Amino acid sequence: MLDRPVSELSKPRRRLPDQRWQIYPQKPEFAQNLAVLTNLSPIISQLLINRGMETPEQVQAFLDPESLVLPSPLEDFPDLAISLELLQNAIASQTKIAICGDYDADGMTSTALLLRSLRTLGAQVDYAIPSRMHEGYGINKRIVEEFHSEGVGLILTVDNGISAFEPVARARELGLAVIITDHHDIPQKLPPANAILNPKLIAESSPYRGVAGVGVAYILAVSLAQQLGQTKGLIQPMLALFTLGTIADLAPLTGVNRRWVKRGLQHLPKSNLPGIQALIQVGGVQARGEERAGEQGSRGAREEISNPKSKVQNPKSLKPEDIGFRLGPRINAIGRIGNPQTVIELLTTDDMGVALERAMQCEQINASRQEMCQQIEQEAIAYVEAEFVTSLQDNRVLIVVQPNWHHGVIGIVASRLVERYGVPVFIGTYEDEGHIRGSARSIPEFHVFEALEYCHDLLGKFGGHKAAGGFSLPAENLQMVRSRLIEFANQCLEPQHLKPLLKIDAEVNLNHLNQQLYQQLNALHPCGMDNPDPVFWTPNVQVVEQKIVGKGHIKLTVAQIVDNQEYQIKAIAWRWGDYFRLPSRVDIAYKLRENYFNGNTSIELELIGVRLPIQIQQFFVSPPTTSSTTFEYKQRQYTCGFYKNGIEAELRIKNSEGKVLAMQPGHIIGLLGTNRQNAKEVDISQPQYDNIIQAALQALSVLSADS
Repeated sequence: MLDRPVSELSKPRRRLPDQRWQIYPQKPEFAQNLAVLTNLSPIISQLLINRGMETPEQVQAFLDPESLVLPSPLEDFPDLAISLELLQNAIASQTKIAICGDYDADGMTSTALLLRSLRTLGAQVDYAIPSRMHEGYGINKRIVEEFHSEGVGLILTVDNGISAFEPVARARELGLAVIITDHHDIPQKLPPANAILNPKLIAESSPYRGVAGVGVAYILAVSLAQQLGQTKGLIQPMLALFTLGTIADLAPLTGVNRRWVKRGLQHLPKSNLPGIQALIQVGGVQARGEERAGEQGSRGAREEISNPKSKVQNPKSLKPEDIGFRLGPRINAIGRIGNPQTVIELLTTDDMGVALERAMQCEQINASRQEMCQQIEQEAIAYVEAEFVTSLQDNRVLIVVQPNWHHGVIGIVASRLVERYGVPVFIGTYEDEGHIRGSARSIPEFHVFEALEYCHDLLGKFGGHKAAGGFSLPAENLQMVRSRLIEFANQCLEPQHLKPLLKIDAEVNLNHLNQQLYQQLNALHPCGMDNPDPVFWTPNVQVVEQKIVGKGHIKLTVAQIVDNQEYQIKAIAWRWGDYFRLPSRVDIAYKLRENYFNGNTSIELELIGVRLPIQIQQFFVSPPTTSSTTFEYKQRQYTCGFYKNGIEAELRIKNSEGKVLAMQPGHIIGLLGTNRQNAKEVDISQPQYDNIIQAALQALSVLSADS
């Protein structure tokens, strides 16, 4: 028999994604009843149940958000009335208003939204955005002093300011009025502003609770226009900017966000804003599928492998992912490594020529940002593998700090490291010898802002929310911050949390994946945060083809036999090059995507999870007590069994001539021969080998059941 482990001859770089699969409990009777009451299919009903809906009324409100009866924002935001009064007085007296924005997509769209609307309403208004490179996030004393010297009477922050106690206090000392509009978590001590608009300060039951910074700006601008009786021509442009910012910022698509984004997506393709049209043209919002792939930091970035010839210049309706993965990154890239003024000009100009120039700049800078991300990610992985990977189970958090990384893109890299290692990630780079600035990204069980507060005495500035944050610290405090974060992580995380969590909606066979099901899923759109794309899984499919495409993506075809008929479907696994080649038999988890190619539309899978089939996992983890048996395949007799070889169990199949096929779980390569010395490596995903392996496993399964 073969006595040396297969793994000595064939060592894959990595096995399979190390994930936690959490499959929602299926409620077929409940789903069927809800389907009858709402005239939906049972599978759509199950998806809605998974998202917390239990009554026809809740389903109606979700499917038709326009049916929601919204309270007046004046009722829910205590400081909205005083904010409107301050702005009306400033417009009436022509007092200078200055907006202090932020350099991410949310902050820049918020800034553009208020600039456009206030100028249209007759205000004298300008803006400033802190330098990401030199100042970091949020309003600061330099900006306050500069506003004062320019004769500004009213400061309006957007997407920042809730933690800026000292700069706001300085503004008040100088006699400036301050309105803070922000959506980040509330600090222990609020700044002394004249008014604060933040959804985290209002009732949790409010439909406005989940708005991003651009949502607060939109509410303020619409309310002001309504009070002044000047809404004509204002609402649609503001709605376009709200939609762009809300999706790019990954705000929850529930409550008013769902209502307004759904409405905004209908209008966005025909928006009369030159900047939006230029972004759509230059950014190539196009047919979604094999030829469409974008990139968005905290959703797990994807490199672009798009075909420029497939661009759709005038799409009928944009879906959130078209914005999030095509337009959003181009705006975000400017804030990360460029000058935010480019985006503000793009979104506020009425000149199509200027808009196209700025959109081209966004495109070029986004390409540079992609290259930078890829390089830093590779360096970060090499550093983690060398220094920290063995201690992750004990530390339960990853703190990675290196010189010469661009802090404008390390947040994206942090998201990728979370995706790869399944732990919260704090990543930083040196601004100079004495100071570090960084970004954090999280897993569901870990609260970034609370973790930063736990280290507050060791940090400089910091801010954020549950899933993400930013921070700075003196370099000499790095080890103490590392220890404090490890302490915090060990208080709130258990070992089982340290794998990426994959929430799966329902099991579906490949023969049910068709255009009809895909169209039914449109009822759930727009999908995004708190209303994720449906995720399905199919057990024990065969990988019949697979190859690497683009920058490390796997393109594959999977097959399943249902009622003696084989069904095949194409799939793509973004940035899964490390897992190539996949085993021949796997359980898969995926989202459905439409692919448009050569005038044809087909349904494809976007793979987000893969694991060994449960049957195979169980065999290799605990092989049957009687670990060998005989079986017949194509009228020939074989012996098969499990044998301990090295660390793992090994399946061996022997024919009547004494030839042995040996394989280990998760390996694509097996050994075939009469002994190790003359054995050759074979690809066991090929049908002739895969079929006999399945027959052997079936025989062992019967043996196990009988014993």
